[in-house]
Amino acid sequence: MTYDPVVHHRRSIRLKDYEYTTAGWYFVTIVAQDRACLFGEVVDAEMRLNDAGEMVAKIWSEIPTFYPGVGIDSFVVMPNHLHGIIVLLEEQRTASVEADPLCLPSSEPPAKPLSLGDVVRRFKSMTTREYGNGVRQSAWPPFNQRLWQRNYFEHVVRDERDADHLQDYVIDNPANWAFDVENLQPRAV
Repeated sequence: MTYDPVVHHRRSIRLKDYEYTTAGWYFVTIVAQDRACLFGEVVDAEMRLNDAGEMVAKIWSEIPTFYPGVGIDSFVVMPNHLHGIIVLLEEQRTASVEADPLCLPSSEPPAKPLSLGDVVRRFKSMTTREYGNGVRQSAWPPFNQRLWQRNYFEHVVRDERDADHLQDYVIDNPANWAFDVENLQPRAV
C-alpha cells in the first residue's frame, strides 16, 4: 500500500496551540507496546515491581537529576504502563536561556527550554536502552519492536484540586488494576 497523507495522517492528541514548555504540572500515562505486562504484577492491590519495573521507576525518579528545572511528583509503575506527574519549573525556562555566568555575548543561540514531549521522549529512550540491556544480559522478556507505544497521554493540571485528584488516582491505581483499561487480563465477575 502506498502512502496517502489523507488516509495515513496521524492526528495529534496534544492541545492545539498549547506551548508544552510552559511551566506547570502535567499528568502523563506512558503505555508499553501491545500493553505487554513487562514491569511486574499487582498482588493484593499492591504493585510488585520486577527488575525491569525497578529500572523504570529508578529512571523516572532520576528525571530531576538529568534535567534541571524538571521535577516529578506522584508516580506509579504498573505492569504495562506508568502514570506520573512531571513538573516543568519556571527556573527551567529562565536557566536554559540565560547567557553565560560571565555575561559575555555568546555566538550560540540560547538553549530552548525542554518541552513535556522532550522529557517523555528522553525517558522512553533511556528505559528502552536499559531494558534492551536487561533482555541481553538478564533474560528479561523481549519486547515487540519497541518498548513503549508511539505516543503518550497527557493532561495539563489546571489547579490544586485537579492535582489532588490526580495524585489520589496515581496512589490508588494498583488497587484499581482489575478495572483498568490497560489491564488485558480477564476480569473476575
